[in-house]
Amino acid sequence: MQVKTFKQGGVHPPEFKDATASRPIRNAALPPLLVIPLHQHTGAPCQPLVKVGDRVLAGDKLGEADGLIAASVHASASGEVIAIEPRQHFDGQRVLAVVIKTDAAQVQAQFTPPDSAAVTPDAIRAAAREAGLVGMGGAAFPTAVKLAPPPGKPIDAVIANGCECEPYLTCDHRLMLEHADALLSGLRLAMTAVGAKHGYIGIEANKPDAIALLSDKADGNVSVLPLEVKYPEGAEKQLIQAVLGREVPPGKLPSEVGALVQNVGTLIALHEAVFLGKPLTERVVTVSGPGVVQPDNLRVKIGTPISHLFADCGGLTGHVARVVMGGPMTGWAQPNLDSPVVKGTSGLLALTAEVVPSMEGSDCVRCGRCAEVCPMRLLPNYISVTAAAGLYDLAERWGATDCFECAACAYVCPANRPIIHLIRQTKAEISARRRREPK
Repeated sequence: MQVKTFKQGGVHPPEFKDATASRPIRNAALPPLLVIPLHQHTGAPCQPLVKVGDRVLAGDKLGEADGLIAASVHASASGEVIAIEPRQHFDGQRVLAVVIKTDAAQVQAQFTPPDSAAVTPDAIRAAAREAGLVGMGGAAFPTAVKLAPPPGKPIDAVIANGCECEPYLTCDHRLMLEHADALLSGLRLAMTAVGAKHGYIGIEANKPDAIALLSDKADGNVSVLPLEVKYPEGAEKQLIQAVLGREVPPGKLPSEVGALVQNVGTLIALHEAVFLGKPLTERVVTVSGPGVVQPDNLRVKIGTPISHLFADCGGLTGHVARVVMGGPMTGWAQPNLDSPVVKGTSGLLALTAEVVPSMEGSDCVRCGRCAEVCPMRLLPNYISVTAAAGLYDLAERWGATDCFECAACAYVCPANRPIIHLIRQTKAEISARRRREPK
């Protein structure tokens, strides 16, 4: 099998996918309480549309998108709103959330899908916005905005991201196998929305069953491309380079080179939004790691506490050193099990001490390994050293804002330095300074 890949950097961590790769998606048990944050996306938070004491149906809108870059939030189950208050978010912050006590009846709101003959680009974008769609690979950027490229930036290729290059995660793999037709439909909808003539599905070569199935179903101007098993093959700019041979300039968006990338889960959700009128109220999550009794792929209601999902998978072994929401490379360590699943949650990992690196680090030894593996051709050593010294302007000049936090640098660092933590800190400081600047 001939495979493609990006040119610069990358690493090859152990895959750890065997525990769940062959396990079909099953529905997680309904939790007694749902905690649904009103800010689950890049951009402005939603404003609540409900009040304490209201009864809501599954699919009812709880929060309205406020501003261009935003995404509405919907109830993932029916029940009573018992609180609207700040709750723990996956990133450690407290975010305003709607707390729903679920009921036994589970009544679904009625949706009216549009006439399939009137599926225009504007109608597709409107459906994505009304459904609250965001990128489900982790970035959580509002889909309706991505489907509206800037004027003068024509898109000729849409890429479905089926790489799933992080260890442990298999939710996208299962979606490709179990919902192939919906994926292809969503890809064609995205192509229609942006006027693209070509569609591609990029899949790492460690998923030969998904490659074979989608290759058999794809036709016309949609192609399936096997890609090298290398991290971060699924990063947006690296995927564009691997599939199209185009390099997105630093500081620019994929539209600069005529490309659009969407996660496979997002495209399936787009199909459901357009043809079923269904809002984004659930997603598939891989629950895995050596600390989970029975790893699995679960279809989960948005707002489900992560403690509930571990219990649904038989519980924890009692030897868990770290719980991570997302993948082990880019995910967020959790202080406890209170955080809820959000639209961008791809995985929940219970990791034992054997697979968790030591937290003890030392000074940079100037080995240069981080620069060798950086897919963005940055110097993570220089960025992190200047960040640690509080020299944020200098860190920005070294390209801190071009880092997309893949953590390949931290993975190979022999000094075990908190490189990604320092870069995130730098980017947050730069953003805060820009907000303080006079308009």
